[in-house]
Amino acid sequence: MYENTLYEHISSLLQELSDNGHTLVIATSKPTVFAEEILNYFNIHHHFDLIVGSNLDGTRTSKTEIIQHILHHYNDQPKKSFIMIGDRKHDMIGAHNTGIDSIGVTYGYGSIEELTEANPTYMVKSVTELKKHLLRNGTIQVQS
Repeated sequence: MYENTLYEHISSLLQELSDNGHTLVIATSKPTVFAEEILNYFNIHHHFDLIVGSNLDGTRTSKTEIIQHILHHYNDQPKKSFIMIGDRKHDMIGAHNTGIDSIGVTYGYGSIEELTEANPTYMVKSVTELKKHLLRNGTIQVQS
């Protein structure tokens, strides 16, 4: 849980998105309690308005279920205001299944081939490129 490192420039991106009024949400297949602990460990928890992961009882494990839970939580927002950012095909599949756009990030754990096959709405190669895209679009950001 603590063997990860933050991608370069990700803390400043989160700060800038928060400062610009974006709503940031975590959508992870990890159990919510572990995700919260990881965000606290890296001192980035304060950037996120909601953290949604799987439940310890084995429920809400698919990315589709997790994103659907988030959409229900923000039911007053149109789906076009959401975008799923992720590095694996499951992130893109969850976005497709719930009718929201997605950004595949090729600097993560998934391969470019995996992301390409999952057909994200957009694909970026770096945190800098992600930042340019996000600050160009006023959306609620759903992150993996």
